[in-house]
Amino acid sequence: MAGLQVVEAREVPLGGLRGMTVRRTLPGRERAFIGAWCFADHYGPTRVGADGPGMDVAPHPHTGLQTVSWLFTGEIEHRDSAGNHAMVRPGEVNLMTSGHGIAHSEVSTPETVVLHGVQLWVALPAEARDAPRAFAHFAAEPVELPSYAGHARVFLGSLDGVGSSPVETHTPLVGAQLDLVSGASFRLSLDPTYEHGFLVDQGEIWVDEERVGATELGFLETGCREVTLQAGAEGARMVLIGGAPFEEELVMWWNFVGRSHEEIETFRAEWEAEGDRFGVVEGYTGVRQRIPAPALPGVRLRPRGRRGSR
Repeated sequence: MAGLQVVEAREVPLGGLRGMTVRRTLPGRERAFIGAWCFADHYGPTRVGADGPGMDVAPHPHTGLQTVSWLFTGEIEHRDSAGNHAMVRPGEVNLMTSGHGIAHSEVSTPETVVLHGVQLWVALPAEARDAPRAFAHFAAEPVELPSYAGHARVFLGSLDGVGSSPVETHTPLVGAQLDLVSGASFRLSLDPTYEHGFLVDQGEIWVDEERVGATELGFLETGCREVTLQAGAEGARMVLIGGAPFEEELVMWWNFVGRSHEEIETFRAEWEAEGDRFGVVEGYTGVRQRIPAPALPGVRLRPRGRRGSR
């Protein structure tokens, strides 16, 4: 196995979540993608409702990506401009495909006391980046891991000997939550054609004797067929993401994924003009009816590839 790269999260305040701070591990200067996974925000546990502000993200746009919403605790109401209205709940993945363009809103429900989860993006390849809007929901059943190490929920792709998901993706991917009991140790089979990332939510793990602590992400290059995962004394919870290397260069800015500075300019202008590309989110009743796009930076946006900024 090539050496494990451990990525420390950086804290990012998000005004759209009323001041909630998230921990971001992708994209970074050293690495932009793990497979086609191009964005990873990890948030909570945050008390909401009576003890604090809930999540209330007004309609906002996306292009060229799929959003993957996964919760550990709480509940979020999703609405989008394709007419989908669904809940995000623990153990149930919501995958929204923006393709040519979509808008959506996210609001924590009144019953939610603690909000805790991850928000992940998947870059769409050239042949799918203008695909129609789409939405998928899947409740991933827990599957016992070898050696009574704990259990896993596979929400995208498949893990050999563990489980699989029927949700369609446009590049080869895997996504799963692994919950390990105290001191657990077991061998996990991996697809050697994939890059893999282990995003630790709680506790600490060792990946073939390399430690990854809470909120950190451990990255493995392609070529690894099997690893030993071991949990610390308190057990561990992590999200495993992986996929075939994504070789295209992208321009990522705000909520848009494109291929050039000029495309991003066009996406921004169409959102501000309330054009047909993004549609209308019906049923959202928050204070703001839409989130305006920020001003573009005063410099030309540069593409980034697998190794980060170019």
